[in-house]
Amino acid sequence: MSVNIHPSAHVDSKAQLGEGVEVGPLCVVGPNVKLAKGVKLVSQVSIAGNTEIGEDCEIYPFAALGHPPQDTKHNGGPVSLKIGARTILRESVNIHPGSDAGRPETIIGDDCYFMYGTHVAHEGLVGNNVVLSNGTQVGGCVTIGDNVIIGGLCAVHQFTRIGNNAFIGGMTTVVKDVIPFGISVGNKQVLNGLNVVGLKRFGFSKPEIHDLRAAYQMIFSAEGNFKERLADVEAKYADHAQIMKIVAFIKSADMRPVCLPGKP
Repeated sequence: MSVNIHPSAHVDSKAQLGEGVEVGPLCVVGPNVKLAKGVKLVSQVSIAGNTEIGEDCEIYPFAALGHPPQDTKHNGGPVSLKIGARTILRESVNIHPGSDAGRPETIIGDDCYFMYGTHVAHEGLVGNNVVLSNGTQVGGCVTIGDNVIIGGLCAVHQFTRIGNNAFIGGMTTVVKDVIPFGISVGNKQVLNGLNVVGLKRFGFSKPEIHDLRAAYQMIFSAEGNFKERLADVEAKYADHAQIMKIVAFIKSADMRPVCLPGKP
């Protein structure tokens, strides 16, 4: 399969293009860009810096990828952006690389879908199969796990973590860590239980969901001390891998507090 470059596009001679790459009208591709097999740039896409795009990605008009991070501490050192395979970036998506003042790379996983006007700032770590809905803004140094869905017009505070299979409702201001499998909604956000719909979609069994619910109720009940309740869950469900992910996530909280049920 040959590479197809529109006459109005500018692709630097040093850029690396895999088989079947399509570069549409008015696109600009810099010298240190790598486009893997089957990547499609629809039109008016700008890709700069040390940016690597995985196989079969589709990138729509006015997307800007790999340009210098919006970090005033960044001094122009070598940084990079890596986007996994089969990821779709719709119109006006903006993703920055890492920063030489912190982690030098931003990484986006496979099979993601970023809708119109979404932004991922410097040093972001985004897992596989993540959906960012229209207008979502993700701050610097944010970590998002696999299979996460974030609703439209959300704002995710820098250094926040969102665990695997979590769901964030539209227009939520995420200023606290959201546990794996959690569902969080509101401005400012609270924890609204488990993302049961998502768990079913991803093939979790009824017994697994039942155990997750029981563990959730133990951790976030109104009785006793939070650390003691967490320790009780860790002891009771030591052999349950998914519950241990929640426990480990909470215990590793660092930059931001963990989102809790009830009033924000």
